[in-house]
Amino acid sequence: MAKANKVIITCAVTGAIHTPSMSPHLPVTPEEIADAAIGAAEAGAAIVHLHARDPETGKPDQTPEAFLPFLKVIKQRTDCVINLTTGGAPYMTVQERLRPAAELQPEVASLNMGSMNFGLYPMLNRFKEFRFEWERQHLENSRDLVFKNTFSDIEYVMKTCSENGTRFEFECYDVSHLYNLAHFRDRGLVKGPLFVQTVFGLLGGIGPHPEDVLHMKRTADRLFGDEYRWSVLGAGRNQMPIAAMAAAMGANVRVGLEDSLWDGPGKLAESNAIQVKRVRGILEGLGLEIATAAEAREMLALKGGDQVAF
Repeated sequence: MAKANKVIITCAVTGAIHTPSMSPHLPVTPEEIADAAIGAAEAGAAIVHLHARDPETGKPDQTPEAFLPFLKVIKQRTDCVINLTTGGAPYMTVQERLRPAAELQPEVASLNMGSMNFGLYPMLNRFKEFRFEWERQHLENSRDLVFKNTFSDIEYVMKTCSENGTRFEFECYDVSHLYNLAHFRDRGLVKGPLFVQTVFGLLGGIGPHPEDVLHMKRTADRLFGDEYRWSVLGAGRNQMPIAAMAAAMGANVRVGLEDSLWDGPGKLAESNAIQVKRVRGILEGLGLEIATAAEAREMLALKGGDQVAF
């Protein structure tokens, strides 16, 4: 793992996992998504990871036209690094998922590094009432859902985005995903510094136990040496514990309402900025400094905010 004096905070502001009925604070409209991203950046996030939603129903929307209204506002009002999803929602085709990043050419795009079961249905045990029918179906259908990210899919995203100078947040939900990334590195399709986002606690991927965190780090260290930057995200209640333990080992961190709706036991987070401030307090309590957007660009060898297509 590359040594760094400062920690990059990424904030994933809305995602495609949670649904509007779960929290009144989940950003849905372009205005809400823009305000959430700007607030997160002002609180200390160097990178904002973005999905789009239908402003009426909150359903994930992976058309470039859905992204443009908030991207322009965020770019005008902050200097943060904008990271667009190529994950979209697990039921979308890779062609659908790739369109925003391919057309809008961000500095960073997320890239899921392997196919996997993607179990959201346990949330039906907590949430019983839904405003929109798609929400219940979205969760229930995940019992029989494989989030498809084949070698062909991954290569397609890599080649398309790399032509535009877009680099990647490699989302690795299990150890095999690290080996998949090493395969593409060995073939020369990607090169360091690799921004490796290890994901813990989502049903279908690796768990949130400290030994799981250590195993992912040890494996990445062995595969990538000093050519990668490690980052972590913990799903749900695992968000802050995972961030704290990994940051103490040199990791960057990701928070945001995509990954967790909560700000402590039973308390909904009222904004993305609250989670950024909370993790920033943890990091500073550990004696760590927070990277600015400019410093994150240097650490990740990004092309710059003036080289995007929005």
